[in-house]
Amino acid sequence: MGHDPRRPQRARRYKALAIVSLCALGLLACAKAETETSMASVLAPPVMVETATQRHVIDHIKATGELTAPARATIAAQVEGQVTEIRAREGVAVAKGDVLLVIDPERRKLEVANAEAQLAQAQAELAVASRNYERTKRLSKGNAASEARLDEDRTRESLARSARAGAEAQLGLARRALEDATVRAPFDGLLARRHVSVGEYLTQGTALYELVALDPIEVEFNLAEIDSSKVELGHPVDVVVAPYPDEHFSAKVSMISPTIDPHTRTLRVKAELPNTEGRLRPGLFAHVDLGVSERPGAITVNVDAVLQRADGSVVYRLVDGSRVERVRVKTGVRNIEWVEVHEGLAPGDVVVVRGQVRLEDGIAVTVRQADGSVPSPASVAARRDEREAERTP
Repeated sequence: MGHDPRRPQRARRYKALAIVSLCALGLLACAKAETETSMASVLAPPVMVETATQRHVIDHIKATGELTAPARATIAAQVEGQVTEIRAREGVAVAKGDVLLVIDPERRKLEVANAEAQLAQAQAELAVASRNYERTKRLSKGNAASEARLDEDRTRESLARSARAGAEAQLGLARRALEDATVRAPFDGLLARRHVSVGEYLTQGTALYELVALDPIEVEFNLAEIDSSKVELGHPVDVVVAPYPDEHFSAKVSMISPTIDPHTRTLRVKAELPNTEGRLRPGLFAHVDLGVSERPGAITVNVDAVLQRADGSVVYRLVDGSRVERVRVKTGVRNIEWVEVHEGLAPGDVVVVRGQVRLEDGIAVTVRQADGSVPSPASVAARRDEREAERTP
């Protein structure tokens, strides 16, 4: 065969085409990788994370409340009549049974005497009716009295017996009215107010005095729902009131409401404290301190990590370095920087503090630390291994 002078030229052309093709394929691969990276960044929302830490938490439970009287009553007139005597002035201390006021007792004595006379008359009429009825029964056995006469005497005896019972009831009412004409204190306390004066004519139900019991006295306050489990009957309480700002009064919880107020989400509590000198008065504003609870090593997270949802408090925890899971948590003490977590997290858990708006349980994310750096894969893997070890029995 003869030598073809164009053969080297064709070989160089084919080689150039092969090089161009390889370059084009490389460019296409790079473009595809950039596109996949761009799509991944779009599908994985960016989030900022921080690590749950342990700290010494001091839980100081405080509240505000009001001093109240454990017993308070408006003493009213039980009978009508004119006030003839006032025995107690307002503002003084009285004991149970002390006479406070008298309402026309002479009239009540006359009513008792009249009721007694009516009873005596009824008893006499009953005696006559009973004798007549017994005589008629004996005569009817010998056919000396008719059945009609027997029925008539039986009816008269029954009516006389009923009249005597009515007279006895009237006498009882008259004696009760005489007793009620002397108004007495129903319990130990202070007379806060007097509403009537001597000579005033009263009707039943007219207010006479306001009586309050002040020893012991009570302080009523409300606790936030989150603190409702931290109080129990007999729990010591420290109370401070404005008239004595440098003095602390000791009380003990005496009542805990069985329900949480659905409007304020608070628990109503009462504590009882001695007031032998009468220095504390109902209506005073009170600062209440239920003491301090210290918890060393408590788990805390950034305050922005905890979200309030319909099912309670939740956080998004980072797992496998690029995915988040939705976790319900039970929180405790809170301040402007961090929140205590009682249940749901462990020390070292990485939680989302920014970018939760687009998150769902199990979604992939683009992770950044609070300072903008990417968390170490080794640290994330180590934390995952620790969790697995904790879950393994």
